[in-house]
Amino acid sequence: MKISARNQITGTIVNVTPGAVNATVKVDIGGGNLITSSITNEAVQDLALAEGDAVVVLIKSSDVLIGK
Repeated sequence: MKISARNQITGTIVNVTPGAVNATVKVDIGGGNLITSSITNEAVQDLALAEGDAVVVLIKSSDVLIGK
């Protein structure tokens, strides 16, 4: 499958926390860095996501915000 997202980062799921509608998925990308994604509970179930799974984080965005 070809996709347009150029930012593709491999990692391992370290935590999946379901909520009322969305789940928070934390992915360890190495070097002590985590990426957190909020996706629907349905997506978590469809992808059968679980701690320890090897995944690819895809980032496609026109805005990247940084605050301090």
